[in-house]
Amino acid sequence: MSFTDRTSTDDTGTDGKSADRTPAERADADRARAQSTHGDREQRTLVAARAQRARDRRLRTRDLVLSIAAPIVLLVLWEVCARLLIIDPRFFPAPTTILAALGEMLASGELWEHAGPTLLRLLVGGGLGAAAGIVVGLLMGSSRALNAAFGPLFSALYPLPKIAIFPILLMIFGPTELPKIIAVFITTFFVMQIATVSGVWAIDRKLLEAGTAYGATGFARFRFVVLPGAMPFVFSGLKTATGTAVVVVTAVEFTGASTTGLGYLIWNSWQLFIPEKLYVGLLVIGIIGAVLTTLLSRSEKLLLPWRRG
Repeated sequence: MSFTDRTSTDDTGTDGKSADRTPAERADADRARAQSTHGDREQRTLVAARAQRARDRRLRTRDLVLSIAAPIVLLVLWEVCARLLIIDPRFFPAPTTILAALGEMLASGELWEHAGPTLLRLLVGGGLGAAAGIVVGLLMGSSRALNAAFGPLFSALYPLPKIAIFPILLMIFGPTELPKIIAVFITTFFVMQIATVSGVWAIDRKLLEAGTAYGATGFARFRFVVLPGAMPFVFSGLKTATGTAVVVVTAVEFTGASTTGLGYLIWNSWQLFIPEKLYVGLLVIGIIGAVLTTLLSRSEKLLLPWRRG
């Protein structure tokens, strides 16, 4: 085939009719081909998206099954080892024995007598401490002068063991509920103050400049730029503070200044060598910590929708 023939073939197309088309018809044909290509691309995108969603569902199902199965397997292994005396049941009673003790304590009301005060100390002391820490952290993060004035002081006080301050609180307020609540308050306050200041400082300066460009100044700047930008750090601090507060409230309940609380239950069970009740106290403390952390995670997804991914 000569060069002239090939050129003629390319110009006319495979059906030999393109040369007879008007410019408008050729434009319509080009648009149709473009739309067909675009439709194929959209179809492939939809298929890939469906496959990704199906894969995500499978992974979520797998994670849920693993999260349930792993503890069950460990408990069954513990039960078998205790029954076969592979481990000493005097120190590691079988899970069924612990559950039986839990049922008895629930029925008699003994568990409520200890779980109630612990939860009250956590919610009151921890809630007030978290609120105060967030407010102070926002102020210090937004004000260079306040941070210069109080930053070094808080940095020096934060590493002090909060349980070491408890005897001073007992001397001042006596063996009442107030020292325990203040100990939890101090613990959560410092954690939240540090986390909130870090959150304010971590805000991208471009966001602050954009807010100023759109007229966000004063309280509007704080409400729409600073507070949303710091909230992820605030929730991270809340989760950390919750775990720390649980440790501190349990520790202060170990002391002779308390005759109620899950910490007292654990300590008293150790002194009387009743391991079943000791493990019940540990179990309930773990449940309280897990429930509070889960509530915080759910609240974060609700209040910060841009972080749900």
